[in-house]
Amino acid sequence: MNDTRNDWTKSEIIDLYNLPLMDLLYNAATIHRQYHDPNTVQVSTLISIKTGGCSEDCGYCPQAARYHTNIEGNDLLSVQQVKALALRAKSSGSSRICMGAAWRNVKDGEDFDQVLEMVRTINKLDMEVCCTLGMITENQAKRLSEAGLYAYNHNLDTSEEYYKEVISTRGYKDRLKTIENVRKTNVTVCSGGIIGMGESVEDRCGMLATLASLNPQPESVPINALVAVEGTPLEDQQPVEIWEIIRMVAATRIVMPLTQVRLSAGRKDMSREGQALCFFAGANSIFAGDKLLTTPNPNVVDDIKLFEKLGLKSQKPFAKKAQPKTVEAEASAYPPLGEKPRWSRPGHTIEKNLKAEKKR
Repeated sequence: MNDTRNDWTKSEIIDLYNLPLMDLLYNAATIHRQYHDPNTVQVSTLISIKTGGCSEDCGYCPQAARYHTNIEGNDLLSVQQVKALALRAKSSGSSRICMGAAWRNVKDGEDFDQVLEMVRTINKLDMEVCCTLGMITENQAKRLSEAGLYAYNHNLDTSEEYYKEVISTRGYKDRLKTIENVRKTNVTVCSGGIIGMGESVEDRCGMLATLASLNPQPESVPINALVAVEGTPLEDQQPVEIWEIIRMVAATRIVMPLTQVRLSAGRKDMSREGQALCFFAGANSIFAGDKLLTTPNPNVVDDIKLFEKLGLKSQKPFAKKAQPKTVEAEASAYPPLGEKPRWSRPGHTIEKNLKAEKKR
């Protein structure tokens, strides 16, 4: 059974996003429980295998060579260095390693061969391996797949309309082309965006409409809150309120029911209560470790305490894709779930609920 829709319009998603918060949370939590174990969260660790010196001009990124930030750059790490970091992450409960390199695009040669060996090495540790290396060709995607890559991350960042306000060195179609190249292999797609860059709600929902229109939809969608870094063009942006992050997570969950929704950058400044509401709304993946590439992140001990407080457990590596399920144990506390979600009014679809909301 496949209840995903690839024809969500931006206006429909805007209506979702702007629902009264309690209704939005209920709708998102209902569909989350239909497709996922609500008490299981995937824990990933992001390793910066090559930091700084990027030729791009992404307005949010301190790794761009043209900006004057306090980022300490480094050349490509060795395979043994990455293996040691992966083992440390595994011992802390991570099931996925994400390797990020500050490249505009992958160039064939010694460095790429080294990355392929990193992928093979981490695979032997029985962990999922994800890479974010910039733009890749179809042949490079195939080589990563043959090395055992589990996922490739390439974020859209924002809507196509707002994108040019943030980045000029790479087009929106370039990003979609990389995702298309990955889709020609058996590597899963990880693609999301950043909120808090000065974009509108319409831009956020436009990005979700683009992601939801991909067929198949991305297996993983990171929702990042901008961490403004001194020296970048977006250094003066004010942090978004936690309510905006919760709404974004909930809307993502509704329009992409099967995907892993990743609560990513910006979590350091989120309260425990705010994170809990994100998990309730459908977030079922986080990044662990003190840093996400170059931005601060909650430490592992704090995450362990939060999981214990909320009764959450870590997802094992290579878990099957989420399938529809009925949560029989919770039947007394929640409405029964049939083949289609019943949403907040028994017998109504989400489309009917939205129409009724507009008439109020």
